[in-house]
Amino acid sequence: MWGVAATLGRAAFTGRLLSKEQALRSIDPLILSQSRTTFSFIVLLIALLLLRGWNRLRLPVSDFLRMFVLGILGVAASNYLYYLAIQRTNVATAIILQYTAPILVLLYTVARGLQKPTVQRIAAVGLAVTGIALVIGIFGSSAFRLDAIGVVAALGAAFSFAFYNVGGHSILARYDRWTVLLYVIFSASLFWIVVNPPWKIAAAHYSVEQWLFLLVFSLISVLAPFSLYFAGLQHLEPTRAIVVSCLEPVFSIMIAAIALGEIVRQPQTVGIMLVLVAIVVVQLPDRRLHEEMTLVEPME
Repeated sequence: MWGVAATLGRAAFTGRLLSKEQALRSIDPLILSQSRTTFSFIVLLIALLLLRGWNRLRLPVSDFLRMFVLGILGVAASNYLYYLAIQRTNVATAIILQYTAPILVLLYTVARGLQKPTVQRIAAVGLAVTGIALVIGIFGSSAFRLDAIGVVAALGAAFSFAFYNVGGHSILARYDRWTVLLYVIFSASLFWIVVNPPWKIAAAHYSVEQWLFLLVFSLISVLAPFSLYFAGLQHLEPTRAIVVSCLEPVFSIMIAAIALGEIVRQPQTVGIMLVLVAIVVVQLPDRRLHEEMTLVEPME
């Protein structure tokens, strides 16, 4: 479903949600990021209050502040930068660069001495760097080069996703994922209200159809896929669930190619495959270690 959301986002930016006769005006990445977190928070809050009650959702102030930072620097930043990258480049480039976050997490843990730089991990980093170079067009003709702002935004989204995983690791050990998700998207929603207050949104004069799309998009891109992912975690150990989730870039690129006619050139295809292999390799468990850092799916 995250693959479908990426294609829908690209269609929203290019005004291709409907046929030419019914086409909706394109939607800004900021509005898309803001509305999806706000709508998702409202729906999730109502559901958790009905199922658990307020007392089971209360947090100590210190943990709330940590989730607040994660919501802004992790969720809000990665959301906006990811969709900005999709708008400025294409689905393939944005999603494959964002999915290099596990490599960034690996580099961080190695630098902190939390993991050892094994041959497996060094090879994964090398594959990822080579793949990124091919994806963004460092090698090959100049005609293949991509929008610089879009590439920087995609890499920024990867850094934000990596920060979300590193910063949220200890919190996820003490709270269930739904509680963490609720508070981080609440924090992101508050941040967007300050950055883009309601009167500015009203001045954009979005139509009823556009707001309905944004509501449906928030369910498709956040709540529904997270529900399915968490359900999968109940039947798979975390590492296997993450490796399976790495199929998301493949589906996203295929859906965008079919639905939007996005062309992926041969160097890009090779680069995408190298990055996917690197992502799987870097997340394979090291049997010599008793504990490993589990990555959480990006809020795409």
